[in-house]
Amino acid sequence: MELLVFRCLIAAHIAAGATGAIAFWVPVVGRKGDVNHRKWGRIFTKAILTTGCLALTMSLFTLFDPMTVHPHLVGKFDADFVRGMFGVMMLHNAILTLNLAWYGWLCVQNRRNVAANRTPLNIALQFAVMIAAIVCAWDGARIHQPLMMLISVVGMATGITNLVFLYSRNPSPVMWLKEHVKALVGAGISVYTAFLAFGSVRLFPSLALNPAMWSVPLVTGLIILIYHRIRIDQKAGISIVPQFRSRRAAASD
Repeated sequence: MELLVFRCLIAAHIAAGATGAIAFWVPVVGRKGDVNHRKWGRIFTKAILTTGCLALTMSLFTLFDPMTVHPHLVGKFDADFVRGMFGVMMLHNAILTLNLAWYGWLCVQNRRNVAANRTPLNIALQFAVMIAAIVCAWDGARIHQPLMMLISVVGMATGITNLVFLYSRNPSPVMWLKEHVKALVGAGISVYTAFLAFGSVRLFPSLALNPAMWSVPLVTGLIILIYHRIRIDQKAGISIVPQFRSRRAAASD
């Protein structure tokens, strides 16, 4: 019965995650602020929140009885490894995904009204992801899994940087937009990482710890994030590049 429930959770998790993974690209590559951007942004956010809740539930099943819900890993990995990678780390990643999706959604809803983002749930998610990061790092050290310690840095950095913005007194007029992009691109990275890294375990267990499986979505997401931050600065007239070019032009004259 436990395994059946877990498999149903996996099916729902894949369906929600696939929806989010597809919806992710419409706001990223489409025209910003138009009807499609808002529509698919809502679809993406709801799909990611659903995905995160399902991942959190799956992680709790794994923490309780790792080998029963992962029979395909019996004989390949021990219970400590499975509990750590697919219990503790998935719990961390699930909270991180929920954190990013909810935080990014609030940023665009409240825009320059930063105080409105300081809801009990949003603040709780920041502390939850930092606590999860500490637990993930500790358990990674205990079972000698550096990947768990590395991924915990992302969770800790997310909680800290989000709190810095949430309690900033005079943020830049476009900082809310940068935070929105940071959070939702980060949530997209999380979804693709889950598909490439955790999903590969079922087909190619040895690839689960391959850095390439984790680095591809991360590098892609960082490129998207940097590109959009530059565009936001350019539109706001605070980009370093135009200023640098104007100074060069003035010097040449």
